[in-house]
Amino acid sequence: MHARQMKKIPNFESEDEERAFWAVHDSTDYVDWKQARRVRLPNLKPTTRTISIRLPEIMLENLRFLANKRDVPYQSLLKIYLAERIDAELQLTRAKDAAES
Repeated sequence: MHARQMKKIPNFESEDEERAFWAVHDSTDYVDWKQARRVRLPNLKPTTRTISIRLPEIMLENLRFLANKRDVPYQSLLKIYLAERIDAELQLTRAKDAAES
């Protein structure tokens, strides 16, 4: 079987142009993902977005109490809790997908 010929990724003038390109093109035509390696960028600051979330008052009070005990802002503690839960759910999903394969 022959290796599939990859298309050349164009040079983009801006991030908006690149974003528009990838919105309508399949990356598997341009990248051999079997050769990809996972990388970590520990110093990269993720883009954040402000959201509004309604929480029961008792939940917010408890969150603030726990954050105060750890001497961290309650919003930071909430992000930690969310990140931990999201990671756990993703691991479960990956394990389930691997078991089904």
